[in-house]
Amino acid sequence: MIKKSHFSFAQIMLISMMLFSLNALLAQSSNTISKDLKWSERMALSVIKRAPQAWQVDNNEKPKWDYKLGLLMTSFEKLYQKTNNPIYADYIKAYGETVINPSGEIMNYKLEDYNIDYVNPGKFLFDLYKRTNDNRYLTAIQTLRKQLETHPRTNSGGFWHKKIYPYQMWLDGLYMGTPFYARYTVEFDNGKDLDDVAKQFEQIHLHTLDKKTGLLFHAWDESKQMPWANKETGVSPNFWSRSIGWYMMALVDVLDYMPKEHPKRKELIQYLNDISKAVAKYQDKSGLWYQVTDAGNKEGNYLEASGSEMFVYAFAKGVNKGYLPAKYKKIAQKGFNAITEKLIKVDADGEIHITQVCASAGLGGNPYRDGSFEYYIKEKIKIDNSHGLGPFILAALEVEK
Repeated sequence: MIKKSHFSFAQIMLISMMLFSLNALLAQSSNTISKDLKWSERMALSVIKRAPQAWQVDNNEKPKWDYKLGLLMTSFEKLYQKTNNPIYADYIKAYGETVINPSGEIMNYKLEDYNIDYVNPGKFLFDLYKRTNDNRYLTAIQTLRKQLETHPRTNSGGFWHKKIYPYQMWLDGLYMGTPFYARYTVEFDNGKDLDDVAKQFEQIHLHTLDKKTGLLFHAWDESKQMPWANKETGVSPNFWSRSIGWYMMALVDVLDYMPKEHPKRKELIQYLNDISKAVAKYQDKSGLWYQVTDAGNKEGNYLEASGSEMFVYAFAKGVNKGYLPAKYKKIAQKGFNAITEKLIKVDADGEIHITQVCASAGLGGNPYRDGSFEYYIKEKIKIDNSHGLGPFILAALEVEK
């Protein structure tokens, strides 16, 4: 005779979850990373394994306040909120304490540089401040908000990318500045600056949109003085997937802080739908996207990790939040499957690596970057570059929902 179980279904599920968590912790303590974990945790634990302190990512020789590390900390924050695993919270806190001193001064930060990249790491400080109640983080947040008060702008009201790049707006800059700006104005100023947040998207959309493809050019020079700038429109000459990814991530993240009744909310959702439609058309049959978005398999072009991850994140979050039609979740899933199957390498101990990450790309500067197709495909391609770490975790978390 078979005896009936004394456990309810809910109790069995709870025991199963506890055993799963225990196995994960045992794997962690034995310095192996369990393949049973979600991809988001596998990547985070791999990062910690390689770089016990966050500032060591990218083989940095010393700590620094850095937009890429800020992006990584933002992804760890989202992972901590999902898992409640203190290892992620501790990793974030250790970085915060390293780059912000007890007085709230930010390492290697100069407000007068007016570099929009410096604002991005401020995003992870909001939750860190709430968790620790350490005033150093509030002071740092306020310092970054002060930068935006006097940050130079185009004549039409858009933030310059950096003081050294006058009258230029880059797609990258939307991610660097607007989600921080939106959260600050909602949490500290009753949302009084949300119109100005929206203006940044309006300006970039107005000036960089290519009506033929629906894609956005990497940058716009209002002065039309840069050699890379189109003499009539001021735009740079090519579509770079990661820059479009920055823009799309900025949209889905800023919408977190746009109240449903705000008049600009529908406009931003429409921008997201427009760019999503355009980007989806250029998804390779593999599921990935190319470094130069519209150039396909033109010689030298390659399937690039970070841009693909950012598109997956924006599509999946857009659907999860109700901004995009459900079909984009399938596109995101196809993209994420391709990333894990074609771009992820797994070591014997379970550590994972992301390949085919464009290390860095921009415009102008010294040595001069001209924004040509040849320029984008010749920038260094790296494994485990930080541009490919945070977006992987963010994409995984949204796809896993």
